[in-house]
Amino acid sequence: MLSAIKDLLGIKEENKAKIGNEIIENVEVWSARYSKWKFNENLTNYPFVENRYAPFTPARRALPMLNLALISSAGAYIDGTQPFDTTSTEGDVSFREIPREVDAKDLAYSARGYNPEAVIQDRNAQIPIDRLLEYEKNAVIGSLNEVWWSFCGFIPNAKRVAEELAPRLTERLHRYNVQAALLIPASRLCHQSVAIVARKIEQSGIPTMVIAVDKEIIEKVRPPRAGYYEGEYGSVAGKPNWKQYQLRVLDESLRWIEPFDQPGIRKLVVDLETKTEEERGEK
Repeated sequence: MLSAIKDLLGIKEENKAKIGNEIIENVEVWSARYSKWKFNENLTNYPFVENRYAPFTPARRALPMLNLALISSAGAYIDGTQPFDTTSTEGDVSFREIPREVDAKDLAYSARGYNPEAVIQDRNAQIPIDRLLEYEKNAVIGSLNEVWWSFCGFIPNAKRVAEELAPRLTERLHRYNVQAALLIPASRLCHQSVAIVARKIEQSGIPTMVIAVDKEIIEKVRPPRAGYYEGEYGSVAGKPNWKQYQLRVLDESLRWIEPFDQPGIRKLVVDLETKTEEERGEK
């Protein structure tokens, strides 16, 4: 009898692990819901993906020893090159590989679902290249990867994110020998797209961290690791032209990559520290 119970529990654990490794659980059910949705830019009645479990890969290196990848869904591309398609009802599942040496003034944005004012004013509000290079210089991280990845995260067809965008992006990270990935969404729907990509990357053996300002979507889609705070779309990595604010967001998020021993979501204390700083007139 005891043996039979153990076997049953073993099957349940095996099934749980299998479900946890699915990028979108019950994807055919989701696809049926999506097929009935009437497209609208405001996402009214949109059937967001809902997962119960998440894949998980423990961090095998300390921050000062790892090569960190940065992935942004703000739709950045090098000015003068092909922009992302912001007219497709399915969404654009292509991505751009951008050398970290490219200056902020040389970037343009296919913004969809968010106001690009903050990132145009200061790219670090969404794409914290300068902050991460400071971390590299100060040995907070081993290195920022030589290229970073950009896509336009307003992709209603989540199945295409899971089956096309996420695998291709993941393959590129492995080619660059990335040891951890930081993913930053820009809009509400970006939170879903980024979470799906993070699940695929984690499934492949690379630990991830998602910075989020939309707890509801993150709890539905369930990326392996996420740090959230009461921020704004379009400046998820911190308010523009406010270096200390951006560093607080990054510092808390990155330092949680190692301690996580299972999938989870944690609240950043950015808000409290920022209010204190404002009250002191330190901004």
